[in-house]
Amino acid sequence: MSVLLQSTLTCPSCGASKVETMPTDACRYFYECSGCRTLLKPKPGDCCVFCSYGSVPCPPIQQGADADCCRT
Repeated sequence: MSVLLQSTLTCPSCGASKVETMPTDACRYFYECSGCRTLLKPKPGDCCVFCSYGSVPCPPIQQGADADCCRT
């Protein structure tokens, strides 16, 4: 299974969307919306902003890790 590294993050506050490249060596816990400057954090139970607001979940989740994959 190939891992996708691009995900479209969509802000729940203003609806702005932006394609971002996901890191493979770390999770992204915070993301500032380029539209309204809202600071996004993961929803409860998600490991990162890509899993909560992205069109594609983060690489560890794509590879079958559990939601605690980013918490070490």
